Amino acid sequence: MSQSPENNASESETIALCETEIADFTAQRDHCVRRVRELMAAEDMAKGIFHSEEIFLLQRDKLRLEVEIQFRTNKINRIRKGFSDDPGGPDAGGLLF
Repeated sequence: MSQSPENNASESETIALCETEIADFTAQRDHCVRRVRELMAAEDMAKGIFHSEEIFLLQRDKLRLEVEIQFRTNKINRIRKGFSDDPGGPDAGGLLF
């Protein structure tokens, strides 16, 4: 398969953008993990100090960020392997449900 230089540049830009987004999402995820640990350490059952809602929301954000990271990683892998996201490409059709 021969690809045009313009297509290769576009793919390189897309990969670079995805890698930048992955780095940003990773930093956000790491911040969530640190904050959860801080909140858990700050809880005191005897004094009635609980941070359960904030911990839950941070854990939910951590999971969302992990999905975003995986989505970008998969996108990079599809580009590098030559799969197209365009309708009618080699992976068009998908599952029928």
